Amino acid sequence: QPFMEDGRLKVMASFYPMYDFARKVGGDRIQVKDMVPAGTEPHDWEPAATDIRNLEDADVFVYNGADLEHWAEDVLDTLENQDLVVSEASDGVELLDGGHDHAHGDEGKDPHVWLDPMRAKQEMKNIRDALVKADPENGDYYEANYEKYAVEFDKLDEDFHNTIAALPNREIVVAHEAYGYLCDAYGLTQVGIEGLTPDSEPTPRRMARIIDFVREHHVKVIFFEALTSSKSADTVAAETGIITSVLNPLEGLSAEEIVAGNDYLSVMRDNLNALSEALSE
Repeated sequence: QPFMEDGRLKVMASFYPMYDFARKVGGDRIQVKDMVPAGTEPHDWEPAATDIRNLEDADVFVYNGADLEHWAEDVLDTLENQDLVVSEASDGVELLDGGHDHAHGDEGKDPHVWLDPMRAKQEMKNIRDALVKADPENGDYYEANYEKYAVEFDKLDEDFHNTIAALPNREIVVAHEAYGYLCDAYGLTQVGIEGLTPDSEPTPRRMARIIDFVREHHVKVIFFEALTSSKSADTVAAETGIITSVLNPLEGLSAEEIVAGNDYLSVMRDNLNALSEALSE
């Protein structure tokens, strides 16, 4: 769908968290489009001709950066839209290394910045700055919306700290190593069945190591994510007799979740509940 010409700021967001943060700050003064369709995993997604047309028409483009949108720089280089305000939301955020088995064997950065609420708040602040730059007349409005949600992000962070500090266990077994920032923020350790990209198949040796780890550390839950196959998590669970549960990396929500009114804050609270159950005795 093209943008409406109704005087509101036209914002293109590269995938769900960027869309949600822009929507929170922009409120009813912006039109915002999430480029990656609901239920689609963003790591391998590529923009279509309609997306490029919308970018030519947009006032602001918000993307995460940190190696997530591998297409962004090439696409931006080809745009004729000279007035586009571009916000790389992870700019200035402390990034973590991507670890040993990153997508193509390179030591990239871990892109899943938004899974730490304090880093997510910093991303939202960068998005606010881009909206203010593109539409200074509504600057006070964007500022006020940011401040309102910043308080909620602070509260979310506090709840994570308080809940996780009280839990006896500290290790989570995950299908996809997306939780480095979450673990960094709250003193957890992730053991990934696969690497940073959810479609990399684990080797039999790695599977065996994970199964040993689960047994030795009395792990009771293996986390997988809704948008990708849970095959490897199911295999480990079947071998060890433990349960699988969803930990949502918020790379995208399903159409059902969106209709139900879920957003970053509600899904992160679901994640906290899932962690709390998994790490208790």
